[in-house]
Amino acid sequence: MSIFAEMTNADIKYIRSLREKKFRDEYGLFVVEGEKMVKEAMDSSFDVVDVFRKEEIGEEAMSRISTMSSPSPVLAVVRQKHWEMDRDIPEGLYLGLDSVRDPGNMGTIVRLSDWFGVDTVFASEDSVELYNPKVIQATMGAIFRKKVVYCSIPRLCECFVNAGRKVYGTFLDGENIYSKHLEKDALVIMGNESNGISKATAEKVTDRLLIPSFAKGPTAESLNVAVATAITLSEFRR
Repeated sequence: MSIFAEMTNADIKYIRSLREKKFRDEYGLFVVEGEKMVKEAMDSSFDVVDVFRKEEIGEEAMSRISTMSSPSPVLAVVRQKHWEMDRDIPEGLYLGLDSVRDPGNMGTIVRLSDWFGVDTVFASEDSVELYNPKVIQATMGAIFRKKVVYCSIPRLCECFVNAGRKVYGTFLDGENIYSKHLEKDALVIMGNESNGISKATAEKVTDRLLIPSFAKGPTAESLNVAVATAITLSEFRR
């Protein structure tokens, strides 16, 4: 890890380039901001490549590299990690995200997986990128403790079913989650913000769940996927 006391225009250009996915992919790096997030990164197994402090590089330089409206006192460049799906998935509760596109939702769900003790989050390859700056901020540091594996969700479901394990999914025509017996060794699928769980994945689900509305009058069509995830994981852990 290097700590910069002075910053050149080339340094600024390099850090700013990491706002774009193509450069994050090219360099295999991402940026975190804020004292808490940088400390989480430095205390984790991730490789922290560079650290930039406002008191050392100056407020003007920090404002140029920061993505925040009010630049944080510290910013770090961190090397990405990429996880592969294990051939044998240990017993436990897992999340599968089927085309979750919103960065805030993705980050919040990673944070929820940390809170509820879900070791691994699986995400479809068309889900939002884990190292998107908005995803990172929304994880509130959980990104450094949880594994997020990008893979085929239908194929993942098949692995669970073939092993005799439950695959749950949330639907508008499912069984009431509050009265359903829930297995703790299982995969829980959460769907896309607009379209829910895809047909290809839905065909692999063994148990369809419903989070019922208790409103007596008109209500929202559905819950935000991150909110639905929180409710669902809470029931599995109850």
